[in-house]
Amino acid sequence: MFGRGQSNFSRIPGGFGGWLFRTILHSLQFIAALVVVGMYGVDLNNARQHNLAGDPKWVFAETVGGLSALTVFIYMFPCIRSYYAWAWDVVLSILWIVVFGIFGRLFLSEDPEGNAGIERMKRAAWFDLVNMFLWFISATYGTFMFFRQRRAKVSTYMDGE
Repeated sequence: MFGRGQSNFSRIPGGFGGWLFRTILHSLQFIAALVVVGMYGVDLNNARQHNLAGDPKWVFAETVGGLSALTVFIYMFPCIRSYYAWAWDVVLSILWIVVFGIFGRLFLSEDPEGNAGIERMKRAAWFDLVNMFLWFISATYGTFMFFRQRRAKVSTYMDGE
């Protein structure tokens, strides 16, 4: 299938190092998104148990966390080249900025005074920041790889004429 001395990684943009970087990055994104979904889900579940509507801010955070986890799950398929979706990574990065802005403002300056719910939400806000940075890294790397691959294809096309 491959020529002598040629591995699967030589066909992957960025080689083994790029594959390893993306795998670690996507794994961290998946874990961080699930942590946030769990933390905000506690309050939404409590509201549901008391027959109350979920606060839209919490629903928004859950939605962003769910979209992030779903996106990373899709990126884990070997046939998907995640750097083609660099614009979606930018969108997710911006959504995490919004989530961190909302919950950072609400909880980071708050004194928990032993309130476990406020302590949990302070941790959730920090995880929002972690998610924002992870998606920013993903967007930056994806943009770089996309335009690098595009330039290489254009260069190869132009050399063929």
